Amino acid sequence: MDFKKEAVVFLATGCFVGKIPFAPGTLGSIAGLPFCFFLSKMNLWPAILFIAAFFAFAVWVSNRAEEILKSKDPGSIVIDEICGMMVTFAGLPFNAYIAVSGLVAFRVLDIVKPFPIRYLEKKLSGGTGIVLDDVAAGVISNLVLRAVLSVTGAG
Repeated sequence: MDFKKEAVVFLATGCFVGKIPFAPGTLGSIAGLPFCFFLSKMNLWPAILFIAAFFAFAVWVSNRAEEILKSKDPGSIVIDEICGMMVTFAGLPFNAYIAVSGLVAFRVLDIVKPFPIRYLEKKLSGGTGIVLDDVAAGVISNLVLRAVLSVTGAG
């Protein structure tokens, strides 16, 4: 594999975290937590712009990685989990309680894939399909966290 292809696979697998043989999605989600911490220190609109740019980058990288790996939505691609985690925590305070709650909410939704998450995964292909279902899980997770925080006052 040449350097450009190896670089794409490196990025798509979250610095090869996705190549670990157990729980790549969970490990990829955990790898996204430092991004979430740094985004929590930004004002909301620059953070949203960063997430939007990362989304576009993740779609491109995922599409290329799928071609390079010659596999449809391989589990080793975890840049989508990283993007979904950024969406999960967008505009929320970041502390241990919220980090654990958001990680659990995101992973449950990403694994169970209730509507519309599974619909997006099945109807869209390539990098868009790989990333958009995780973004949808992130949006739902973000809303769940906001509801819990508004009821409990935690955070």
